Amino acid sequence: MDKEFLKQKAKEIRIDIINMLAEAGSGHPGGSLSCADILTVLYFDKMNVKPDNPKWEDRDRLVLSKGHAAPALYAVLAEKGFFPKEELKTLRKLGSILQGHPDMKSTPGLDMTTGSLGQGLSAANGMALAGKLDKKGYRVYVILGDGELQEGQIWEAAMTAAHYKLDNLTAILDFNGLQIDGPNREVKNIEPVNEKFKAFGWHVIEIDGHDFDQIDKAIEEAKATKGKPILIIAHTIKGKGVSFMENQLGWHGSAPNEEQRQKAIQELEGSGV
Repeated sequence: MDKEFLKQKAKEIRIDIINMLAEAGSGHPGGSLSCADILTVLYFDKMNVKPDNPKWEDRDRLVLSKGHAAPALYAVLAEKGFFPKEELKTLRKLGSILQGHPDMKSTPGLDMTTGSLGQGLSAANGMALAGKLDKKGYRVYVILGDGELQEGQIWEAAMTAAHYKLDNLTAILDFNGLQIDGPNREVKNIEPVNEKFKAFGWHVIEIDGHDFDQIDKAIEEAKATKGKPILIIAHTIKGKGVSFMENQLGWHGSAPNEEQRQKAIQELEGSGV
């Protein structure tokens, strides 16, 4: 792992996120910025993908279950070369390949259409089980939101993944503590996440979701785990990298205006994030 390379990529991706949302005038900066480091490590260091052949059948798969964080995934896919970066300016515009939530039929590199919260883990289960049945070596990753754990389907899928011993499945929880209506603990408490998933038969790893060494080590541990699906609980900061967005509920689904865009980019360009 080239940590400095990954840090620089993550910074560029955060700048792309801010620019995309400002151009669109709508979208979700908080949760996009919080999962940027995780997606950067996956696509630029861990996942086996081919930008020139997005449907390659032996590729690793990723399901962005928290589909409102699409700007982060779009920025990563563009940086990786799945489509030209100029397309990022068309976010949420009529006819764009980049809509407000991921659409696998429109965007090269997307493995699953998402947006209705709670459903992504079930789709990832299907991909992982298919890989087992077909004796394929690919891995499946799914990015979950913490508020999303309030959906009952998540727990049906958690039970299913353990039952079928889907050790080629890694779920990564973007645990930033905030959802659209407030802190998780006040809306509907999801804790203790660690013990719950262990009780469902998962191997659980807990990390700082902005520490590249910890992200790297956790994914390698997940790859080495046999007989159980893996959950990486990644503790993150909503709006990470932009001081006036960090841990601020109002930035869950509000796009920056031009003044805020310039301030955010100035911060990101001058930071070590």
